[in-house]
Amino acid sequence: MKVHEQPTRTLWVEADGTSVGIIDQTRLPHAFVKARLTTLEEVAHAIRSMQVRGAPLIGATAAYGICLALREDASDEALARAHAVLLATRPTAVNLRWALEEMRRALQPLPPAGRLSEAYRRAAALCDEDVALNRSIGSHGVPLLEAAWARKGQRGRINVLTHCNAGWLATVDWGTALAPVYLAHDAGLPVHVWVDETRPRNQGASLTAWELGQHGVPHTVIADNVGGHLMQHGEVDLCIVGTDRTTARGDVANKIGTYLKALAAQDNGVPFYVALPSPTIDWTLEDGVRDIPIEQRDGAELTHISGRLPSGEVVSVHVTAPGSPVANYGFDVTPARLVTGLITERGVCAASAEGLLSLFPERRPVRGTGT
Repeated sequence: MKVHEQPTRTLWVEADGTSVGIIDQTRLPHAFVKARLTTLEEVAHAIRSMQVRGAPLIGATAAYGICLALREDASDEALARAHAVLLATRPTAVNLRWALEEMRRALQPLPPAGRLSEAYRRAAALCDEDVALNRSIGSHGVPLLEAAWARKGQRGRINVLTHCNAGWLATVDWGTALAPVYLAHDAGLPVHVWVDETRPRNQGASLTAWELGQHGVPHTVIADNVGGHLMQHGEVDLCIVGTDRTTARGDVANKIGTYLKALAAQDNGVPFYVALPSPTIDWTLEDGVRDIPIEQRDGAELTHISGRLPSGEVVSVHVTAPGSPVANYGFDVTPARLVTGLITERGVCAASAEGLLSLFPERRPVRGTGT
């Protein structure tokens, strides 16, 4: 996508051929700052601190974390340690585990001397695969926007409500939930995005709004509690959100507050779609509410907020009553029954076990023939 009119990815190998470049997303939207990662520990910190965030981007960054670890030591022990360190950084998103397993599968059979070059090759391939998957999600999602436009008699604008950030900043490029929006906008469809602020970290107001503005997509930032009101008054044509983990039966874990949007959408007859690349599907889980681990993050994310003063200085201020305890749940789970459909790189399906298996038949259990 574009930053200051220049095509940009969120992750790259620097000119030295070994260190890894990222956009420091904790500095957005007030400053566009790039950071250089040179060690396993720096990658782990970047993921934990949300310098990089979004399930697909976390996985891709972790793959390069393996590369940086192997620069110092390519032994079996070092590979196992790097895998463990990176896996512990964020518990909810399944792409992290998937990318680390992909790297280990490619590297474990090789002798230590041959691992480093293969690690960089495989990490780069994972990044390119992520871009292709998200571009395909966009292609499959555009007809949903076109259908919404047709239902309105091709008048006015197509109003899409999203939550958190599932744009290109959450991936290597294109994004998941926003990929259809970008493709539709580029094709000339009159798309407008309602951007939830997404407290407590404000990924919507800070990141989604920033990237939509950079690409020239019309949008409006709203408080998290406004979505239901807009749906009641016919101002939302469809919702599209992302997900950090999707179960085999179609339950989805996404940023805290997504479940409430899905409830409002169902009550008002608004289609509620979830966009996801297949590495986000956790085929080992069925019941998302019961089984998906929900990350509880530092309470300071809730008690403090950053902003820019008229002078241009960026400061952090305390916004809650002094001494009040806080609970900072990072995600919630939206049951499949509230999801209109899942938008994947292979097409759109029902949010159900059969729906997912219709697109990914290779995941269907092989039944014995019996006698």
